[in-house]
Amino acid sequence: MDFVKVEPYEIKALAELADEIWHEYWPCLLSEKQIDYMVRIFQSEDAIINQINNENYTYYFIIVKEQIAGYTGVSPKDGYLFLSKLYLKKEFRHLGFGKKAFEEIKQLGHKKIRLTVNKHNLSAYNAYLKYGFKVIDSVITDIGHGFVMDDYIMEYTNSPE
Repeated sequence: MDFVKVEPYEIKALAELADEIWHEYWPCLLSEKQIDYMVRIFQSEDAIINQINNENYTYYFIIVKEQIAGYTGVSPKDGYLFLSKLYLKKEFRHLGFGKKAFEEIKQLGHKKIRLTVNKHNLSAYNAYLKYGFKVIDSVITDIGHGFVMDDYIMEYTNSPE
């Protein structure tokens, strides 16, 4: 597996990948309208450009056997690294690539890593518990247009090597 920083000329491909994965993954938990809305405000080409330019985000493709298997997005905050996204295409899930991607994220040099996970997304929630994350808070965030995100905030503390 390779972990490759997304270059500016690849942002359109990243947005298309996000749209594909979100529409495949989320229908069991979210309405199609909410998925469309969230992709538009969080993962569209314009949203990703804004995150990179104004919110200090870095995105990485997860490459497996020369195929783009998924992506991740991170942003350093005061005292921790925010792991905003870690998504894999369906055919690459449950094969250890999420854990390998997280191992790469741990190498970015932050003592603490935080993320939010949908409270009903048990697969991701349980994976993060296995990776060593702990729930530190529970939040409901109004994202507009009558939609909310009902999440746990989870934190991982990187042990010194």
